[in-house]
Amino acid sequence: MAQHNTLGKDGEDMACNFLQKKGYEILERNWRWRKLELDIIARKDNYLVIVEIRTRSTNMYGEPEETITDKKIRRIINAADAYIKKNKIDMFVRFDIISITGQEGTFKIKHIEDAFISPVW
Repeated sequence: MAQHNTLGKDGEDMACNFLQKKGYEILERNWRWRKLELDIIARKDNYLVIVEIRTRSTNMYGEPEETITDKKIRRIINAADAYIKKNKIDMFVRFDIISITGQEGTFKIKHIEDAFISPVW
């Protein structure tokens, strides 16, 4: 596996552990619908939380969360809508970002709650 793929998988593992320690229930990881993917789908209190994970070894070129474009946000919202309809979810929905920077032993995790709002709900 390429180093950037390993870093990304490690980032997702760290994000899941981080969320679970904060009381989130992980419902799905890497959920796919057509060509779209949701990194983490979790539940906390009465919220369905869709989490986009961004992991970078350095923030030399900006913070990881800055790489999320409007197009990516639309794709996340479309996939979340499909998940909600497929599973007949009746909960509040929130979109979070977990930004991870660093390398083995020096990771910095930033959790951005309500990172963006869907015009659908």
